[in-house]
Amino acid sequence: MIKAHTLRFRMIVHFCSAVSVLLIVSSLGFFGFLARQSANDLQRQFLETAGPILTDLIANPQAQNVNLLNLRDQYFEVLDAKGHLLQASKNLEGRALDLVAGNLDIKQPAFLIIPNHGDKPLRAALFPYRIGSEAFVLVLAVPNREVKEVLEVFGQIMAFFLPLSLLLTILLSTWYVNRSLAPITALTFHARRMTEIVKSENRDRWTALPVNRSDDELGHLAETFNQLFLQIDIALRQLRQFVTDASHELRTPLAVLRGETELMLSEPRTSSEYERTLQVIDAELRKLTRIVDGLFTISMADAGQLQVLREPVYLNEILEEACSIATTRAQSKSIRILRDFRQDIQFKGDEAFLRQLFLVFLDNSIKYSPPETSIHVYMEKEDSLVRVKIEDRGIGISSADITRIFERFYRAVPRSTGETQSGGLGLAIAKAIVQAHNGWIDCQSSLGCGSTFTVSLPYDESDVPPPENLCAAVSEQVNS
Repeated sequence: MIKAHTLRFRMIVHFCSAVSVLLIVSSLGFFGFLARQSANDLQRQFLETAGPILTDLIANPQAQNVNLLNLRDQYFEVLDAKGHLLQASKNLEGRALDLVAGNLDIKQPAFLIIPNHGDKPLRAALFPYRIGSEAFVLVLAVPNREVKEVLEVFGQIMAFFLPLSLLLTILLSTWYVNRSLAPITALTFHARRMTEIVKSENRDRWTALPVNRSDDELGHLAETFNQLFLQIDIALRQLRQFVTDASHELRTPLAVLRGETELMLSEPRTSSEYERTLQVIDAELRKLTRIVDGLFTISMADAGQLQVLREPVYLNEILEEACSIATTRAQSKSIRILRDFRQDIQFKGDEAFLRQLFLVFLDNSIKYSPPETSIHVYMEKEDSLVRVKIEDRGIGISSADITRIFERFYRAVPRSTGETQSGGLGLAIAKAIVQAHNGWIDCQSSLGCGSTFTVSLPYDESDVPPPENLCAAVSEQVNS
């Protein structure tokens, strides 16, 4: 049952109305064309029949040949200019054609209908001709039944086929509209189901919309919604996993803070015990601050609102500063940081974010490298790219985990050592910073042999001011 207010009903009504009007107008047009064409054919037949007779009448004006004519369904008369009958064909049997009385002094052939001659209407043609100064008219008449029968038959056919065509139009339009709107119906069902999945904890996967034809508009719409639903499904899964992981990461420092606070308040403590507890609280608060700052940075990057400054900087100086900051921690594990970036490379970027980017990789290399090893830091300019490589001799990353290390809170556990390789937000933040600078990160690693992270940043010399202007810009920024 099709409801009157639905789009399907309106489409069927509008389509059937348009087709009905088109069929009716077309039928009337065909009827008019057929009537006109029949009249033209009859007039041409009149001309072909009257031609020889007119020639004979003009050549032999005294002859009475028209009186001798007795052709089936063809009637002839010869009249003078005043309409007086001069000759008539035999088959008229003394009954003159019922023409309008009056002056018949016409210059061109005329065609008319005699509504009643005995029991049948006739179509007549009047052909004027002259013999000397006298004017005469040849009248040729034929029954009108053939034209009338053709038009009547056509009318009967239209009276039968027009309602049948309208009925078939309704049925076909209903079938076609239902078939055309089937993807939209399926789309509505899948959208409703996706809404139910979002609201509930049911994690049953949605099924893709059927795409019958990928080259039409509905096919494109179905494919677009399939991609949309897939992205929503992935985003929901990532969001729930992210919330779970973030809750887990925040739970530990919060538990430590609560435990230390309750222990400190349970009974009076010495000043040294208070100092130790405050140091623990300070460390945990720093950890919480890093996590919250990281979450904020990633959320801004996801929203496309991570604002990076495009300032003239020297990448080698930023990288040297990051290495200097990481040196203290590296020395605690007897790890050396070897530098190979003597060339001054000018770049337009955000100094704070770039320093944070390099520190993420240096901190990870120090964290997962064994003592008495070294970390190599390279930087080079290659065509339109600046590449920064940080290579360590750490525990490495398995090939199964290397594609996921940039996910938030993802932890890769090498099978050979069972040690937790990565966790937190560092690499996710690094990826966001690099993408904000229109770059990308490559990672090559193998278990037990170490890892090499390569940061590639697009470099355009036209965007970098000359060295003297760059120094002035940096000096102005420092003074401000």
